[in-house]
Amino acid sequence: MNDSFVQFRQDGRGVVYLTLNDAQRFNALSADMLTALQNALDAVAQDARARVVVLAAEGKAFCAGHNLKDMAAHPELAYYQQLFAQCSRVMLSIQKLPVPVISRVQGIATAAGCQLVAQCDLAVAASEARFATSGIQYGLFCSTPSVPLVRNMPAKQAMEMLLTGEFIDAPTALHYGLLNRVVAADQLDAAVEELVAAIVSKPRVAIHMGKELVYRQREMGMESAYQLAGQTMATNMMDVDAQEGAQAFAQKRQPQWKSA
Repeated sequence: MNDSFVQFRQDGRGVVYLTLNDAQRFNALSADMLTALQNALDAVAQDARARVVVLAAEGKAFCAGHNLKDMAAHPELAYYQQLFAQCSRVMLSIQKLPVPVISRVQGIATAAGCQLVAQCDLAVAASEARFATSGIQYGLFCSTPSVPLVRNMPAKQAMEMLLTGEFIDAPTALHYGLLNRVVAADQLDAAVEELVAAIVSKPRVAIHMGKELVYRQREMGMESAYQLAGQTMATNMMDVDAQEGAQAFAQKRQPQWKSA
């Protein structure tokens, strides 16, 4: 289901590779790009074979956020409301996917592009990648990017990015919690593959239930979060693979997953 804006590839393990493919415009999140990305995510959500998504990009930039030229050409409140609502649907679709999403960041990620990195479950970046919520440089506070940013990073560090619009480098982004790993550019695919392999070796049901639980409980109070987490674990234990894991532990052997 390849689109000119987002390339779609799936391997035999159920690993889906989505590649932003508008390098000439730095993979900006235009309405067309957002539509293509939404369609790809919807396809993954309906695919029982999918195990993990790798979100990558062509060209020097990972994603430069929204296209300010397009935005300047449509000075209409309804246009802006529709664009940001469309972007928010894409971001929420990433969170709601039943499989983890790993961003593979080879270059700059600015504004909504930085938001995209923050929204993914995991993120691996090349050492030369840089990150900014740069809208404030042009009079636009990066309000929607702030949503996942402050859920990834300490508030003061996130606020500094949002208020100044200045870039941080990949090691700083790793230190702040925006990234999981930073590697040399020629090691980027290997680092992503290491995470992919670790995920696809685990039972599908446990991964799905665990991802959903983490994001739901984060928005709850402590007591409600424990209640939901306890119920999730009890339900998870009824799955055939969790039962196999418990038996394997008791018998001191490696588990043989039934549905991995």
